[in-house]
Amino acid sequence: MAYDVQKTDEQWREELTPEEYAVLRQAGTERAFTGEYTDTETEGTYSCKACGSELFTSDTKFHSGCGWPSFYQPMTDTVEYIEDNSHGMKRVEVRCAKCGSHLGHVFPDGFGTPTGDRYCINSISITLNEKK
Repeated sequence: MAYDVQKTDEQWREELTPEEYAVLRQAGTERAFTGEYTDTETEGTYSCKACGSELFTSDTKFHSGCGWPSFYQPMTDTVEYIEDNSHGMKRVEVRCAKCGSHLGHVFPDGFGTPTGDRYCINSISITLNEKK
């Protein structure tokens, strides 16, 4: 897929920390309960750490207990979905629609949310822009 933001692997490595690169560009995962935004309740908008595209709002964030920030829906047309059969599981990977960076996965187990979905997102993949 052609993304609006296209950079070489070398450019991504120069712009991202090694930890950010491992998650955003190599589909890694940060350890559970270690991320900056896991328990954050600050109001604002969460954007892609790699390209700045707005992805989620704090209004859709909830505490799922999974160890990563959870949202029940993204902003309109900001993410793309990729079938992920790695690690012996069938999952749906969530990527930034603007630059293709890995954000996390979406699961149909967001019980009690308006959509029934749980977007399990790596804190290292996003930046919180606080509401003023």
